[in-house]
Amino acid sequence: MSVPHSAAQTFRDDGQIQNPGSTRGFDSRTDGNQFAGINQPTAGPRYEAELPKGSAPLQLYSLATPNGWKIGILLEELGVSYDAHVVNIGVGEQFSSGFVGANPNSKIPALIDHEGPDGSPMAIMESVAMMLYLAEKCQAFYPSNPRERCECLQWLFWQVGGQGPMTGNFGHFKVYAPSHEVDARNYGVARYGMEVQRLCSVLDRHLAGHGDFSGDTKKPGTSSRAYLVGDQYSIADMACFPWAYMLWGKGYNRPDQPDAKDFLGLEKYVHLKAWVAGSPKPWLKKDSSKL
Repeated sequence: MSVPHSAAQTFRDDGQIQNPGSTRGFDSRTDGNQFAGINQPTAGPRYEAELPKGSAPLQLYSLATPNGWKIGILLEELGVSYDAHVVNIGVGEQFSSGFVGANPNSKIPALIDHEGPDGSPMAIMESVAMMLYLAEKCQAFYPSNPRERCECLQWLFWQVGGQGPMTGNFGHFKVYAPSHEVDARNYGVARYGMEVQRLCSVLDRHLAGHGDFSGDTKKPGTSSRAYLVGDQYSIADMACFPWAYMLWGKGYNRPDQPDAKDFLGLEKYVHLKAWVAGSPKPWLKKDSSKL
């Protein structure tokens, strides 16, 4: 495999990394990944375009990805009026001036509440921030009990800090990484695949009944859990579900390679599988037959 001269100079003959002094020599190493055309190291709008706006107070700008599903699930569960607009991240619509105005991080989803806390529009970035905002505003799916509320927050932070990014990194290397970067792709799949397995094990053990956030472990038995927090469906379940569900789907499968669920050996996570397949809401279960 040949690499640009500037990139090749950043590695010594003994395989040790040599600090290149800047990232410029590495830029071309991303060529060939499915998002190479829009990857840039800068923020801000790249072209002028207003966001579409419907008649509902809540305007959602998103796409059918796990992060997009999270807020979509909550909006459907709340039964509130909202308009959904597709943002095609493959062609860079998240870099329009309108979208950047709603979300300076240029990542889907983005939400605008035109009936915000002071009666004026409130733009919200980050899916879990949206979930907390709506759950608090509507007083639903967010425990009122202080202990359970703290547990819920922990699972939300666990999801945004671990489950989402690590699963997404696994998916990137398995599906979207340049086909000619074989060594880098294999390392990424192995590294992040192992971490995804560990995170699945965290969920599986919790659902099996281990631990109760008291500082002591709890032996599994008849106390397996139907929900992540207490005995009620909450935004913790809604946030973690899409990323677990993604692993059983087709989104991280690549032709001529093992499916993600087989590569990761998901069958061993029996409690996690039951939680995903036994989602309490029928509209979430319509594709669970593939599990």
